[in-house]
Amino acid sequence: MTVLVTGATGTVGRQVVHHLLERGGKVRALTRDPARAALPYGVEVVAGDLTDVAGLEAAFDGVTAVHLINFGVGYRPLANGPDIVALAERAGVGRATVLGGWQEGTLEPAVRASGLEWTFLQPTQFMANFVNDWGESLRTTGRVREPYGDRQSPPVDEHDIGAVAAAVLTQGGHGGRSYHLTGPEVLTARRMVAILAEATGRDLRFEELTPDEVRREWSTPDRRPPLALFRAFAEIEGADEADMVESLLRIYGTPNPFATRLTGDVEQVVGRPPRTFAQWAAEHARHFVPADAR
Repeated sequence: MTVLVTGATGTVGRQVVHHLLERGGKVRALTRDPARAALPYGVEVVAGDLTDVAGLEAAFDGVTAVHLINFGVGYRPLANGPDIVALAERAGVGRATVLGGWQEGTLEPAVRASGLEWTFLQPTQFMANFVNDWGESLRTTGRVREPYGDRQSPPVDEHDIGAVAAAVLTQGGHGGRSYHLTGPEVLTARRMVAILAEATGRDLRFEELTPDEVRREWSTPDRRPPLALFRAFAEIEGADEADMVESLLRIYGTPNPFATRLTGDVEQVVGRPPRTFAQWAAEHARHFVPADAR
C-alpha cells in the first residue's frame, strides 16, 4: 500500500508522513523542491505541484490512498480540483483525505462527486501557527500586543491532525465523513500566553489593544504582526490594507460558536484524547525564548 502525501513538507504534511511511517506504510511525498524536503529515511520524495497536474502521473502511479490539501502557493484555494480528482481516479486511488484551508475551492466539490472514499479534515486553529504569530514578539519583547485577549478557540496540535489523517488513510471506515478537529479545551488568547510563560519560565504577557489602537498601529504592513490571518488576506486579489485590518477585528471580536465548539473527533479516530496546549508549549518552548537563553 503506497500513500501519496501532498504538501508533505508543510506543518501538517510532515506529521502525516511521520504517522504513516509509524504505521509501517510506504510513503510517497510530493513537494515542489525535493532537494530541500528533509524528510525521514525511507520516504520516496517526488517533485510536483498540485496547481499543475501535468507531469504528476508518475507521482500518482501505484498509489492506493492520497492525502490532499485544498490550497496551493500562498494558501490560495486550488482552481483545478476536477483535474486532480480525475488523475487520482485514473491512477486507481481508492481513498483520500482532504485538509481544508481558509475557504473551500474547487477540490472539495470534485472529491464529493467522485468515486473516491473521501474524508474531509477541518482543523480549528493550529497550535503551530503561534510560532509564526507570536514567536518573534515573545522572544524579543516578552509581549503579545493584540486586540480581544479573551477571544476563544480550541487549538489543535498538528501532531493530532497528522495522526487522524494517517489513521483514516490506512484503516478506512471513514468514507463520507467530515471531521472538525479540535484540541481538548477552549482557551483564550490571554490564557495561551500564560501557558507559554509557564513552559518557558519567562515573564510573558498579553497586552490588549483597543480596536482604534489596532487601526493606528497596524495600518501599514511593516508595523503589522506576522499573523496567519494576515498572510491569508494578503493573497486575496485586490485586498485593501484597511479592509484587512477590519476583517481581522471582526473575526477576533465576533463570537463564533462553531469555531469554539469542542468535538471528540480526534479521540474517535485515533483512540486517545487530543494533546493539550500545555503539552505543545512544553515541546516548543524554544521558539519563544531568545537564542542566547536556550
